[in-house]
Amino acid sequence: MTSMDSAALTTLSNELLDQFAAIVGEAHVVRDAREMDAYLVELRHLYTGKASLVLRPGSTGEVSQILKLANETGTAIVPQGGNTGLVGGQIPFDGGEELILSLSRMNTIRSIDPEGNTMTVDAGVILEQAQAAADQVGRLFPLSLASEGSCQIGGNLSTNAGGTAMLAYGNARDMVLGLEVVLADGRIWEGLRTLRKDNTGYDLKDLFIGAEGTLGIITGAVLKLFPKPEERATAFAGLKSVENAARFFGLARQAAGSSLTTFELIPRVGIQMVLRHGSQVRHPLSEEYEWYVLIEMTGLEATGVSNTTLENLLEVALEEETLQDAVVASSIAQRNEIWRLRDLMSEVQSLEGGSIKHDVSVPIARIPEFINRANDLMEVMVPGARPVPFGHYGDGNNHYNISQPVEMDKMIFMAQWDPVCAGVHEIVLDLNGSISAEHGIGRMKRESLKKIKSEVELDMMRQIKAVFDPNGILNPGKVL
Repeated sequence: MTSMDSAALTTLSNELLDQFAAIVGEAHVVRDAREMDAYLVELRHLYTGKASLVLRPGSTGEVSQILKLANETGTAIVPQGGNTGLVGGQIPFDGGEELILSLSRMNTIRSIDPEGNTMTVDAGVILEQAQAAADQVGRLFPLSLASEGSCQIGGNLSTNAGGTAMLAYGNARDMVLGLEVVLADGRIWEGLRTLRKDNTGYDLKDLFIGAEGTLGIITGAVLKLFPKPEERATAFAGLKSVENAARFFGLARQAAGSSLTTFELIPRVGIQMVLRHGSQVRHPLSEEYEWYVLIEMTGLEATGVSNTTLENLLEVALEEETLQDAVVASSIAQRNEIWRLRDLMSEVQSLEGGSIKHDVSVPIARIPEFINRANDLMEVMVPGARPVPFGHYGDGNNHYNISQPVEMDKMIFMAQWDPVCAGVHEIVLDLNGSISAEHGIGRMKRESLKKIKSEVELDMMRQIKAVFDPNGILNPGKVL
């Protein structure tokens, strides 16, 4: 798909472009095509686009003025955070009629209330910056992603990001108390409330979280903070089957309850890729196994309970042969080594050639069935393909990626993206799952959304879009 299929938008004159530029000041406008490149290509190079300008506002007021002018003139606006999205939602189409609105200059931690366990931030604050600010006052902001060094809070909320700590803390939606949002006509919704309970009608913030900038532009947020864990116990375990991973997860939930914060499933082929291409990595176990689990438990007090609980769990699982081997991190350095194996999973796949990727979820009890059925399908559709199913087992989210057969041409393999995705999604839907667990819809899954949502659901979504953005200026062609 190379162009917007929404209503026709304004052809941008130099005079109009200058009006937009004047709002933020020429120093904060990107006009040069070469300088724009960083804003026009997404991480995996699946989507590229063109834009007439990149606007970099420094305040909510400037965002308001931009949208007011855009709404009056029918100018399409594509909001962009750290440009780490994986479904093309932050990339303009190739017509050149759109303007990118980058929130990167709006990067202030507005306030922190350790006693109330809240932090109010600009949308352009980098996730890692928010984590560090919470840590400095003895609190935890638990959202954690591989891209946390560059992704921004606004983008995290607009896609309702998940991450490795969702098992214990929920996804991005669960970590927000209030929002500040600029609507399509430039009005500002000042919803930066810190209340834990507010039952006064519709919860408006939930409309904008996960909407990918199609209903309004998030410019600020009140985030929930949590007590900072004083101890962490981390282990890396080897298993012979994905069914054993399911059994191990059940044992872990029973043993640890809410102190179980991470349970990441990794296949052998994924670890092999990391060891082939990653720097400063080593295998924690003496032998290879078909599957691995990275498991972590935390405690609010440094009593050693987390470590004892984890060691007891591993002992039980090893005795009943649910696990074949396991190692418990004995230091922060060893914990970091184990986590590096997981953190490199996405990066190293690109070094193995073409990769057809999925971000899906199924009921937790059906994860083994999903993986086995999908693997069987790949053997038929693409003989020799290398499935790399990994992810956040505890919330049912699996990144079912398929690396190309070693001897196959990359272009030939990537040309099979649509039929392969259709086959995987058919299995997901048969298991009452979702075709998008944490990455969103964007451009990539928009056509698929039409096939899986009922007409009633799609009609409600279109009506909401029409109310909030009647002129279709906000991220047109995305989601719907």
